[in-house]
Amino acid sequence: MKKKLLLSPGPTPVPPQALLAMAQPIIHHRTPEYVEIFNEVREKLKYLFQTKNEVLTLSSSGTGAMEGAVTNLLSKGDKALVVIGGKFGERWAEICHSYDIEVVPLEVEWGMGVDPNLIAETLEKDPEIKAVYTTMNETSTGVVYDIENIAKIVQKKENCILVVDAISAIGALPCPTDEWGLDVVVAGSQKALMIPPGLAFACLSDKAWGFVEKSTLPKYYFDFKKERKNLLKGQTAYTPAVSLVVAIKETLTMIHDEGLENIFHRHDRLARATRAAVKAIGLELLAPQSPSNAVTAVKAPEGVDAQEIVKKMKGKYGMIIAGGQAHLKGKIFRIAHLGYADLSDTFSAIACLEMSCKELGLPVTLGAGIRAAEEIFLAD
Repeated sequence: MKKKLLLSPGPTPVPPQALLAMAQPIIHHRTPEYVEIFNEVREKLKYLFQTKNEVLTLSSSGTGAMEGAVTNLLSKGDKALVVIGGKFGERWAEICHSYDIEVVPLEVEWGMGVDPNLIAETLEKDPEIKAVYTTMNETSTGVVYDIENIAKIVQKKENCILVVDAISAIGALPCPTDEWGLDVVVAGSQKALMIPPGLAFACLSDKAWGFVEKSTLPKYYFDFKKERKNLLKGQTAYTPAVSLVVAIKETLTMIHDEGLENIFHRHDRLARATRAAVKAIGLELLAPQSPSNAVTAVKAPEGVDAQEIVKKMKGKYGMIIAGGQAHLKGKIFRIAHLGYADLSDTFSAIACLEMSCKELGLPVTLGAGIRAAEEIFLAD
């Protein structure tokens, strides 16, 4: 018998409470029973996003909310500054191009953070830019961006808004929407929210809703005004993913009960332990300067295909991690410590990584990574 342990940066493991909720007989979505459930989800999403504003719930992957954050905010020919430092920064640019938005790219080396001063300089040079699109946690590289200081820059621009892809950040990293003054924050269900893919979320500031009123891009399914109107009735505009809504009620309750500060601390410990273990094994981090607490990206040693490490860990040990994307394929692998993850998951991943590297002929001292991780946990 071989168990499988899912430590990819999405989808992530689903806790038993959510699995059991999804196993219950489905209910009709236009009933008081559903409205009661959905209204509870609405309030707990506000807690999660740390906002007084409503959080729209869409039946789609996170990319649906990203697309909606373009089509509902801008008009054809508008300019958008897009931070491109990984696969998901590229996605913002691709969506903008699809709707004839003029993209002003801010290219960042994959594995590096973005300097907020570069955003400030770009906005000063081009006052026609209407929006800044960026990721918070670039899942493809294991880098977290300085969203707090980027927000301070954009706040000074009356005719520009900040739109943040926090799909793999919300529920894992501090992202106080209102305190930081974030205009639009989008998220997805399959990361730190601990349920299967299929729900997306968007939270808009008053400033952003002003942009919605002026937007002329085509929209139908991802119509934020229509969704907000229905949200106030405890409904969505179209048929929701009922079983996922029922499931997220359970995981949002878990998040509320654990408390956001405790959750952030848990992710921080797991990430620090993973990074210490990786270094002790003799491997190198892709992002040593701005590392994420949601996923750790690790460089494969010279002459080793990272995909072989991924395959070995899955095939022999049932440990499912992720490889690199685009030009980083074969060069890095990624271990998540995201959502329903704890100390035992981290130690299992480290042990399997050590053994896999040893079997691939790398000069690994077995137990070195485990010891480094133990020291992190004991010291904290």
